Amino acid sequence: MSWIQKLYETYEQCKGYEPPGAARLMPISHTPQQAHIEITLDADGNFKGARIVQKEETIIPATEQSAGRVGIKPPPHPLCDKVQYCANDYLAFGGKKPSFFKEYERLLSEWCDSEFGHIKAKAVLAYVRKRSLVSDLVKEKILHLGTDGKLLTRWDGEAETPDIFRLLTAKDGEREQGDAFIRWHVRENGNPCTAVWDDPSLQNAWGLFDASTKELKGMCMVTGDTIASLTLNHPKRIRHPGDGAKLISANDSTGYTFRGRFTDDTGQQACGVSYAVTQKAHNALRWLIGRQAYRSGDLVIVTWSTAGKPVPNPFKDSLSLILGIEGPTHKSTEIEQPDVGDIGQAFAIRLRKAIAGYSAKLNPTDDVVVMGLDSATPGRMAITFYRELKGSDFLDRVQNWHEQYAWLQNFGKDSKFIGAPAPRDITEAAYGRRLDDSLRKSTVERMLPCIIDGQAPPRDLVESVIRRTSNRVSFEKDKNGRQWEWEKILGIACGLFKGSYKERGYQMTLENDRTSRDYLYGRLLSIAEHI
Repeated sequence: MSWIQKLYETYEQCKGYEPPGAARLMPISHTPQQAHIEITLDADGNFKGARIVQKEETIIPATEQSAGRVGIKPPPHPLCDKVQYCANDYLAFGGKKPSFFKEYERLLSEWCDSEFGHIKAKAVLAYVRKRSLVSDLVKEKILHLGTDGKLLTRWDGEAETPDIFRLLTAKDGEREQGDAFIRWHVRENGNPCTAVWDDPSLQNAWGLFDASTKELKGMCMVTGDTIASLTLNHPKRIRHPGDGAKLISANDSTGYTFRGRFTDDTGQQACGVSYAVTQKAHNALRWLIGRQAYRSGDLVIVTWSTAGKPVPNPFKDSLSLILGIEGPTHKSTEIEQPDVGDIGQAFAIRLRKAIAGYSAKLNPTDDVVVMGLDSATPGRMAITFYRELKGSDFLDRVQNWHEQYAWLQNFGKDSKFIGAPAPRDITEAAYGRRLDDSLRKSTVERMLPCIIDGQAPPRDLVESVIRRTSNRVSFEKDKNGRQWEWEKILGIACGLFKGSYKERGYQMTLENDRTSRDYLYGRLLSIAEHI
């Protein structure tokens, strides 16, 4: 359970201290959701307008059950939800799915009637009870009816396809308008914040109400609290708002897939985690993934300091590390190279300065975590890689990687530098640019222990890069006769070969005292290259 403890510690140390302009950590009892429709009300619950939103991520209040809802009767969210939940007139307009309005209204009413009720929530409750949501959206041309007065499931008209049909996901060629997700604006006197998802007072009110409903008590194995409010459902939507995979999956009391030696009826003896801890840990993980994760298909790898301090990204090449460049592209720049001597010296000095910059902010004893996540099925997620290191150890290993595998890299006429390539570039050098996602993902995973643990690169990977580099005629030339892709993987191959045989002590300079046959033939080839 150390991963969840580290994420919990990260949330506690970073909440309220997020960098200006950056995404903020999500409050507990909330979940991210992609919204399709935005409805504006006044404080009395009167309809004022509606518009389509382009799948914008919205932070909405959620219960423990609704945050991870699955099955044929998914429980409602308390405020923002789909049309089939919020609209009392959904079935009257021919909705194809079951209506969950009664459950939605009951939950929202309980919140509004409690001491933690909020004026915006009360306005929404007053409006949805008017039985006019679908008709109002039809009048605003947000939802669309057929000639029979029922909600359309496909658009066959000659006019341009309405936005709602482009946003909804098709199933068997049909798009159910009842799946459209609604968020609310409420114009409240004296409060310039009309968006319910941006109002801190509403978020706090819901959090207090949700906490008051927790009944299951027990020992939290993360904090050691013996009377914590335990959870049976853990959040999903970890990597993105549409992600249905969970890191912790809870079984119910029937249909056991595993019968352990437990004496209680709830199964909490197997793994007791408090609601607040799992919420904070998953919120911290979402926040970290959104800010600084490496992605390759479903694979996500995130590196962070639990103190919230900046750490170097192990998936960047040396140029990005030195210049602090974020993203996959390189700015037009070159690291100056001396005319004589070991050109690796200038690079080593700049690399050490860059690492020293991180060391000045990251204490040697600060915890750094590297965590890889992947899912083989839509509902189950696994931790494929996990390492905890002290700050000094992590920086040393990153520095060793960039020093040992450094060579002159030519990534184009505007990007030439001395350093180690990124794992993604190594993957493309070994298998070409047109490789499938699964091969790219698995190769990047194989490279991760080389950077974090100091292991040697897989021999087959190194040999694959060398074989492709040796077959120069297979690379296309541009109109000027240059083979940019070959020149790029040549530097990558040299860096990998140098690091894989570090006992030979290859240097980035002319070694007059090295008289091995392969080295001397290489010198002859280099002369022939420039004749």
